[in-house]
Amino acid sequence: MSNAAEIPFETTLLVRDTCLCLHVQRTARALARRFDEALRPFGLTNGQFSLMMSLNRPEPPAMGPVAALLAIDQTTLTAALKPLERRGWVSILPNPRDRRARLLSLTPAGKTALAAAVPIWKTTHAEIEARLPDGDADRLRRDLLALL
Repeated sequence: MSNAAEIPFETTLLVRDTCLCLHVQRTARALARRFDEALRPFGLTNGQFSLMMSLNRPEPPAMGPVAALLAIDQTTLTAALKPLERRGWVSILPNPRDRRARLLSLTPAGKTALAAAVPIWKTTHAEIEARLPDGDADRLRRDLLALL
């Protein structure tokens, strides 16, 4: 005989049907797969595209602001940068004002790779926005930001 607590199956159905975390996770995975597929011909994943886009700034950013923008920790950012650095698309240099800190920038080859991928990102993004029932992608973005 087990002393394990029994959870009614109705609770499982409630979570399946109402859990915002589950719904957002499922949607995020589906979107990630769609963008991964679209960006594959350019040798990029959706995460790499977002990371490289976050470096497309007038001045090279430090790791902290990039990690914050991507909602990842700096250790994860460091790991994500390594394949891009190996491909010659990203450079990681010491900050001249603080030699312990690092500045991140796209190399010319990285800018070329990113520029080639942007039109496909735009097309894929427009296709996804068009699938929204009310067509109001800005509302969805506002609603998601409200949960942060």
